[in-house]
Amino acid sequence: MPPSSDALGATFAALADPTRRAILARLASGEASVTELAEPFDMTLPAVTKHLKVLERAGLIRRGRAAQWRPCRLEAKPLAEVADWVAQYRRFWEQRLDRLEEYLREVQAKEKKHARKKG
Repeated sequence: MPPSSDALGATFAALADPTRRAILARLASGEASVTELAEPFDMTLPAVTKHLKVLERAGLIRRGRAAQWRPCRLEAKPLAEVADWVAQYRRFWEQRLDRLEEYLREVQAKEKKHARKKG
């Protein structure tokens, strides 16, 4: 079933920010705490937490609880839905480019034929 436009919009909105994309890239290598995720950024923990909330609302991460540790982990399903949505358009452009390639071959063949007649 295709994702709802609201879910897709939330995913794209979350991915629009480079900090959130960097957080997702970090989580792709495994779970991390908020403190660990905040390390590479020049921002406060509350600012990082706001980014995490956006990612969580979009379904891109899940926060757990293990005693005092609250690990964050990547949830890949929304990314797969984005990839599926984009794939539709990739097929469209591939078909267009295939037709353009065919047209260019025809033009080149005509030019070669015309050049041979002149020469």
